[in-house]
Amino acid sequence: MARRDLTGAVDFTVLEAMTGGMDDVTEEVLGLFVQQAALWSSLLDASSEGWRDAVHTIRGASAGIGARDLAAICAEVEHGEQAAAPAGMERVRTALDAALSDVAAYRHELALRSLKV
Repeated sequence: MARRDLTGAVDFTVLEAMTGGMDDVTEEVLGLFVQQAALWSSLLDASSEGWRDAVHTIRGASAGIGARDLAAICAEVEHGEQAAAPAGMERVRTALDAALSDVAAYRHELALRSLKV
């Protein structure tokens, strides 16, 4: 993966502004996002009692790194009807996968950049 693999699911300028362009801090934040996604993904099931908490947490984490579409979908699903939750969870998982793919490509770029220093 490389920068050319970015789909636009994450606007990394949001994260870069927050981290002051410091690659090590950016990498740390992205690592935490990946960990949170893994932790909360198991609750992205409408039959799980904590699905709204999971969606809420993913919403906040995604907004912080610039994954605006994921954050918007999470907000919709979080405040939506229980009956719509199964379809909503699918939308969240799809958007989360896209964001995680972009994060992986960006982290790869950061790793390559660190080798050049």
